[in-house]
Amino acid sequence: MDITESLITYMDENLPTYLNNWHDKVIISNNDIHKDKVIENAIHIFELVKLSLQGYLSPEKVMHLAHDVATQRLEADINIGEFVYNVNLGRSEIIRFVTGSRISIEQLQPVLENINSLFDEFLYHAVKKYTQLKDAEIQEKTIFINQSHKERLTILGQMSSSFVHEFRNPLTAVMGFVKLMQQENPNLKYIDIISHELTQLNFRISQFLHASRKGVQEREAEEFPLEDLFSDILNFMYPSLVDADVNVVPRIDPTITLLAHKDELKQVLINLIMNSIDALRQKKQDRRIMIFSKLDEDASHVQITISNNGPAIPPEAIKTIFEPFFTTKELGTGIGLFVCKKIIEKHNGTISCTSDDIMTTFSIVLPLHVSAEVKI
Repeated sequence: MDITESLITYMDENLPTYLNNWHDKVIISNNDIHKDKVIENAIHIFELVKLSLQGYLSPEKVMHLAHDVATQRLEADINIGEFVYNVNLGRSEIIRFVTGSRISIEQLQPVLENINSLFDEFLYHAVKKYTQLKDAEIQEKTIFINQSHKERLTILGQMSSSFVHEFRNPLTAVMGFVKLMQQENPNLKYIDIISHELTQLNFRISQFLHASRKGVQEREAEEFPLEDLFSDILNFMYPSLVDADVNVVPRIDPTITLLAHKDELKQVLINLIMNSIDALRQKKQDRRIMIFSKLDEDASHVQITISNNGPAIPPEAIKTIFEPFFTTKELGTGIGLFVCKKIIEKHNGTISCTSDDIMTTFSIVLPLHVSAEVKI
């Protein structure tokens, strides 16, 4: 009898011992729905080892068993580390089992190499399949969660926009009467402050309605100097800048003229400056906002940057800062930057943010001429 036949005879005669040793050491969770197949799989691997020793094992058989075991482990919700541990435990046990025969270690050396090679191949196919199945499962769950989240956001948006839209009607009436009071009593104390705060509130409502698109009228693009747009914005925001003791440094090229939707771009720029003011309130002194503009090389696009020397935005927040309902403010709504991104992209532009301990900068790149057919 040659070495292979002798070894296989020994393995068959002592199979129960091998299985008991493996079963005593293997990790099996109580909630494993396939725990009854652990011994069965051990027998299958045992048979593969015998076929390999006889030279009858095909790669397809190894792959087939590996895929079956990987599917079972996924269905049992077993951690991949536990799975690999059990497979390698089987490898160790079968090697220890084989070396317990009376065959010399020199004669067993090719056999041990064969067994290691088999287990490496099995583990490769099993882990690969397990990973593929796990990735597919995660992707399916992610799609379901995203869809559910979108549906909830849609319902929330419809309810909120209806409420805000109804709220705007009395606000418009109040703003109208305040303007009449200003005309009739120009020296009335605090009336300018009331008018400014109402205008700010109306801006926030317009911002929210733009996110839901309810109550937003479509307008044609118009031509206007960029410098005039910033002049209007800074005049509008003057009380807020004074209140926060913020110094604004505008460097706007007076030759730049845009063909775009002025009101929507004004909404974007006001929001970015407001955010800068809020960030700068955390500084005790030297609060600065820098506004710059420049044309690209072929004079087809303009870059607008709004920077502040406030605290840095954490890197993890930068990644999601333009997502809806994401906010770092205690009482923030998380729709401001989302609306900004939406408006800029509708203008065929881009908006991005960089931040460090020295400066936080929002960069907008816009084409100088947006088609009049583009509706916002």
